[in-house]
Amino acid sequence: MSNRQVVGRDGAGQLVPAAFAPDLVTVPLWKRALDISCLLLVTPLLLPLVLFMALIIKATSKGPLLFRQERIGFLGKKFTLLKFRTMKPGSDTGVHEAHVASIMDGNRPMTKLDARGDMRVIPFGRVLRSAGLDELPQLINVLRGEMSLVGPRPCLACEYDRHLPWQKERFRTLPGLTGLWQVSGKNRTTFNEMIDLDMQYVRTQSPWLDLKILLKTVPVLIDEVKSK
Repeated sequence: MSNRQVVGRDGAGQLVPAAFAPDLVTVPLWKRALDISCLLLVTPLLLPLVLFMALIIKATSKGPLLFRQERIGFLGKKFTLLKFRTMKPGSDTGVHEAHVASIMDGNRPMTKLDARGDMRVIPFGRVLRSAGLDELPQLINVLRGEMSLVGPRPCLACEYDRHLPWQKERFRTLPGLTGLWQVSGKNRTTFNEMIDLDMQYVRTQSPWLDLKILLKTVPVLIDEVKSK
């Protein structure tokens, strides 16, 4: 039987290959243990940085400190993702959704919408986004068990609906703050290349691979900031 044959349903009720059905997939115990261990280690070190970023955002822009958005995670389940707000209040999210749709449909490189400037971004927002610092509140999502430190990026519902059934294999693990895609070219890769990297991770994930990706993430982020 082909692994692309649609015979099951995911957490959102959509059809998927039987091999990816929820009752056959679980999060490995080692992944949760690794996430909690790393959180206990890094949270005290990151707390001063988080407080400093909070002060910058509140001092340079009116509006809430955090940005909340519905995303799709493990087995197609919805959850509320947290980020530091880097956009002006009331910014149109439809612009981003249209940008993502054009990338997926055209299989173009996964460039960010603000790569060439975006008037919706608050002061210092682009730096925070380039360094991935706006993602730090997602440590709360990790603590809740909605995300992992390492895994495919959590997508919007409109992105999820555009996935072909066999592409939804990438949802067989928790979404992550960083992942194989993020340290393998990220915005230089096409949508299909991202899918391939995510599926490769799902099939080969291990504690050692997660640690390797975590160690690679910091120099990758530093290079991204330097390139801006």
